[in-house]
Amino acid sequence: MTAPLRIGLLGLGTVGAALFRALQDNHTSIKNRSGRSITVTAVSARDKSRDRGINLQNVAWFDDPVALASSDTVDCVVELIGGADGTAKAAVEAALSSGKHVVTANKALLAKHGSALVSLAEKHHAALNFEAAVAGGIPIIKTLRESLAGNTVSRVSGILNGTCNYILSRMELEGLTFDACLKDAQRLGYAEADPTFDVGGFDTAHKLSILTSLAFGAEIDADAVYVEGIASIAPLDLVMADELGYRIKLLGVAERTSTGIEQRVHPTMVPKHWAIAQVMGVTNAVNVAADIVGELTLVGPGAGGNATASSVLSDLIDIARGIVLPPLGLPSNALAVPERAPMQRHEGGYYIRLAARDRPGAAAGIATRMAEQSISLESIVQKRPPASRAADPAGKSGEPVPVVLITYATTEEAIRRALDAMMADGHIAEPPQLIRIERG
Repeated sequence: MTAPLRIGLLGLGTVGAALFRALQDNHTSIKNRSGRSITVTAVSARDKSRDRGINLQNVAWFDDPVALASSDTVDCVVELIGGADGTAKAAVEAALSSGKHVVTANKALLAKHGSALVSLAEKHHAALNFEAAVAGGIPIIKTLRESLAGNTVSRVSGILNGTCNYILSRMELEGLTFDACLKDAQRLGYAEADPTFDVGGFDTAHKLSILTSLAFGAEIDADAVYVEGIASIAPLDLVMADELGYRIKLLGVAERTSTGIEQRVHPTMVPKHWAIAQVMGVTNAVNVAADIVGELTLVGPGAGGNATASSVLSDLIDIARGIVLPPLGLPSNALAVPERAPMQRHEGGYYIRLAARDRPGAAAGIATRMAEQSISLESIVQKRPPASRAADPAGKSGEPVPVVLITYATTEEAIRRALDAMMADGHIAEPPQLIRIERG
């Protein structure tokens, strides 16, 4: 009879406890599918006395995660500690150096040290699996690495952070401000006390860098990702998006362009009829465009104990079956060094909201600056708030007036030059709002 796969579990938080329960509750079906038992034989966590609702009576406890990772009592280490450095990195390196397989949900670790860890895994003939690191329960890693291995991928994009999608969804549906939605998300546990990593776009950027590597056969290059968050999005932007037939989503987008591989994270206007525009709340979605299959969109829970544990389980079952694949789809020495496409070369349509000074010559000056950069305008909308119109029906107060410009396709560089010139002219009272438009 095949010996059980002995698991060392690092971290017993929401995901770790959910994984432990799933391995117990589904023990028989997992054994039947993988051909052997998968059993947690050792754990390490911060507080041994904490009640997690699981029975650890027959499980060895290690105060030191690195010691567990090096122990001969486990065959595979599941790292659920988190963080790009420190204990998580040391434990994963120790496990791989000992020839142990590793399953991790740690996107920050992979984004920063993925290339080195992949080489270490290959050197010691160990698996390094990370389905749970991107989009929670959505099997996007296997989809790119295995199911689409015969395709040439041209673009991968998605909603990769549930916190941001929850905030933008509530802002749109309830007309709330960003700050109000963020406070509610923190109260409900969807956002951290310090939400910068999520709402600033950095969490999405880490995940995107991993998908980019898998999609284009390139080394992970997280430093190349252009990042903007959602804190600047105002209720008026969501109203205008609705009127124009769009929804605003924080997207991570990676695509092959004539100037290299473009990686960008930013608020994006997407047409309402697109499948990804229908994804609301904390749900995630990933779209892949490839030459043979065409387009695929995968939608599902992007976080949470059970969703993440489901992805960890799929990786463990592969290891139990004896499946060890190149972590990034290709041997590390075959991964290309990605050519970075500068964001200034990005081409597309733009939504621009200006706080235009209500004075003679302002509108003409704005139009002139756009024309100087050969930027064609699809539409111009002046949106004076109702309260302002009632107080000043003639529009002579001189107070800034919201003006929304929608451009045809142009370059990021041209847009930035035009906006810098407008600011220098004094025609706009505050930095402009700029949102890129995806039209397909």
